[in-house]
Amino acid sequence: MAINLVHYLHDDQACWGVAHVHGISPMAGSYASTAELIASGEADWRAAHGKSPSLPYADVRLLSPVTAPARLLCQGANYRQHMIESGLNPDEKSFNMFFEKSDCSLNAPTGKVRRPAHVSLLDYEIELGLVFKTAITGPVTVTDADLHKYVFGLVIANDISARDVQLPQMQFFKGKSYRGFCPVGPYLAVLEPSDFRYLDQLTLTLTVNGEVRQQDSTANLVYKPAETITELSTFSDVAPGDLLLTGTPSGCALRVPPPFLRRLMQLLLNEKKLWAVFKRTQGRRPQYLKPGDTVTATIASADRVIDLGEQRVGIDG
Repeated sequence: MAINLVHYLHDDQACWGVAHVHGISPMAGSYASTAELIASGEADWRAAHGKSPSLPYADVRLLSPVTAPARLLCQGANYRQHMIESGLNPDEKSFNMFFEKSDCSLNAPTGKVRRPAHVSLLDYEIELGLVFKTAITGPVTVTDADLHKYVFGLVIANDISARDVQLPQMQFFKGKSYRGFCPVGPYLAVLEPSDFRYLDQLTLTLTVNGEVRQQDSTANLVYKPAETITELSTFSDVAPGDLLLTGTPSGCALRVPPPFLRRLMQLLLNEKKLWAVFKRTQGRRPQYLKPGDTVTATIASADRVIDLGEQRVGIDG
């Protein structure tokens, strides 16, 4: 069974421990980053896993288990139904879409996300995050059988997006990288080699104010982790502690017109008018996040062998 690690603040000190149902078993060592934890902490977390919890959750503030500096690499349109919802045919997809978020966007799993004053179309995207274990500095061929050599563990991530920046400005990096736009955690689940079979059996669920907005299974990923990392290695290095977000299911606030209507609008409207229509029509959708909303995210297998905890963040603005 996976061991769930937590990063937390206690008595003004950032610490690491093993999460249990009723509390935390603190680790003995001090690790300044996720990369340092991966490199030096295994004996420590295994020892802590065997101890009864001694620290109540009420006495700590949970932090992101992925620490900066780190690269936040992302896949776009990688769930079948999300592609269909976006007007795309998953059976015709011929390439894996990659982009990045700034590590300034890393945020706690129980904190607040501030909506920038100039943003009105704030969207949510639950994603399964893979934390890298091994440095990759050249092309590698990764298979399901040796994926455990490259992936250290799993986290919940919310790829929060300012759609009225991302799309009209054609700036994925900017629209997805405002400070706090990537809550991560609460758990960093360290997988045993035998646990990797669960990567195809995880259910992702996101709610806003208790209403289910996104729910899907990793069985419906178009590009799976092994082939994704294989392709990624052909054009990018990664380091231990870097994070790969594997895409979001359908159910985001964003809705795009069907392809034929998009083409018609492009023919009839200039760019300025086109994006004015986009903002006006999207602005009518009540699903976009507003100050006071609470976003809850979970990822788990049906038997709870893999359970990444519950992420709960509030929206400020």
